[in-house]
Amino acid sequence: VQLQASGGGLVQAGGSLRLSCAASGRTFSTNGMGWFRQAPGKEREFVARVIWNGGSTYYADSVKGRFTLSRDNAKNAVYLQMNSLKPEDTAVYYCAATNNYVQWAYWGQGTQVTVSS
Repeated sequence: VQLQASGGGLVQAGGSLRLSCAASGRTFSTNGMGWFRQAPGKEREFVARVIWNGGSTYYADSVKGRFTLSRDNAKNAVYLQMNSLKPEDTAVYYCAATNNYVQWAYWGQGTQVTVSS
């Protein structure tokens, strides 16, 4: 499974960005997809995820109410709409997918999101 992330950039606080992640290859072997982020000097942290079976979504408390994860089954893609961005959202955002054992087995390249104050 290959994951291609895009959509990062520079935005002012309060602004919005939309990240995209397209999956290719053996996508039938995935259980769901999601996003993580890593800020400078910090550990990678969970942001949001969607489970294919049932479509349930989960969010980190720090982004609830501001970020929305959606999917396009036909394109094997997920999107992260990020609104009301804060400087603390600045990080490299990584797209990832779980395998059928619900392990984060597949990772895309990161995309930089920078929020200026």
